[in-house]
Amino acid sequence: MAKWHAFGRCKTRLSKDIGKNNSAKVQSVMTKHTISVAKFLQEKKLIDISIAISGLGVGNCKRWTKELGIKKFNLQGKGCLGEKMKRQIIINKKFCARHNIKNIIFIGTDLPDLCHQDLLNTLKELQQNDLILGPSNDGGYWLIGLSEKIMSSHIYLPFINIKWGTENVLQNTIDNFATTKLRYKFLNEKIDIDTIIDIEKRK
Repeated sequence: MAKWHAFGRCKTRLSKDIGKNNSAKVQSVMTKHTISVAKFLQEKKLIDISIAISGLGVGNCKRWTKELGIKKFNLQGKGCLGEKMKRQIIINKKFCARHNIKNIIFIGTDLPDLCHQDLLNTLKELQQNDLILGPSNDGGYWLIGLSEKIMSSHIYLPFINIKWGTENVLQNTIDNFATTKLRYKFLNEKIDIDTIIDIEKRK
C-alpha cells in the first residue's frame, strides 16, 4: 500500500517539523526501501508484488511502477484503509487463483526498519496461522498477513468495526477474531514514521 510522495500531500504531521519538501523525500526513500525488500523475495520466487497506489492517476501509476521495477499495480480507490485493503483482495483474487497463491500480505511504506526476514517470518507463520499481525508503536499494525481461510470465508473480519487512524486499530482487529477459532500470531513491534518523534525513537 503506497501513497505518492507529492509535495504537501504526504506525511503531513511530519512536514510540520521538517518541511513539506523533506517529508516528501522521506516518504520516497521509505517507499523505495519497502519495494527493494519485497523485490528481494520476488527474485527468489517466494512472493509476487502488487503495489496499491493512491495519489496518482492510471497513466502516472504506470510510469512510477515502471520506474520502481514493478509490473503489477492497482489504484487504492476511495474509502477508509479497511475498504481499500478489502478492495485489493477482491481485485487480486483471480490472479492469486490462477497462480496458486494462497496468502496475501499487506505492508505499509512507513518502515525504514523493514527487512526481508520480516516477510520470511510472515510466510512461515502463515503455514500454521490464519492471521499474522505486525504491531506498530501507534496502536496499529505495519503488516497484516491473511491466509486462504480468511480470504475464502472470513474476508470481512479484519476490516469491520475498526476505528482507523486511532490507537485502537490493532486491538479492534484482535477483538474481531475473539469469538472465532481462527489462529493469529504477532510479529515484532516496529515504529511507523509519521512524526518527528517517531524518527527520534529510532536513535
